[in-house]
Amino acid sequence: MEFQRDKSFVTGRLKSFKFAFIGAWKLATTEHSVMVQLSIGAVMTAMGFYFKISMTEWMFQTFAIGLIVAIEGLNTAAEKIADFIHPEYHEKIGFIKDIAAGAVMFAALTGVAIGAMIYVPKFL
Repeated sequence: MEFQRDKSFVTGRLKSFKFAFIGAWKLATTEHSVMVQLSIGAVMTAMGFYFKISMTEWMFQTFAIGLIVAIEGLNTAAEKIADFIHPEYHEKIGFIKDIAAGAVMFAALTGVAIGAMIYVPKFL
């Protein structure tokens, strides 16, 4: 089957949205690391409602959750591409995968810092 570009702006965007939704669903239902991050995000959202956090706190929390899940998705994509290109262990592929995992760690640490700034004062 040959790829055919949709020349209509509206239907092209609708198809793009459909593919994005399918990708997000695959990511959320097949990748354990994303399942964990989404679960933590759900707990943090519930805590936000419980503690009645401010609009500014909601913005930072929502941004942090989105950042972490998005970077986790990019990490997963990089790993899948690397595994497809070179299924056996290779030092350079391992280096690339480690860097992608490091990006997730930076995002997660940012999320932890934001969560701590929002919720630690509420417990004190």
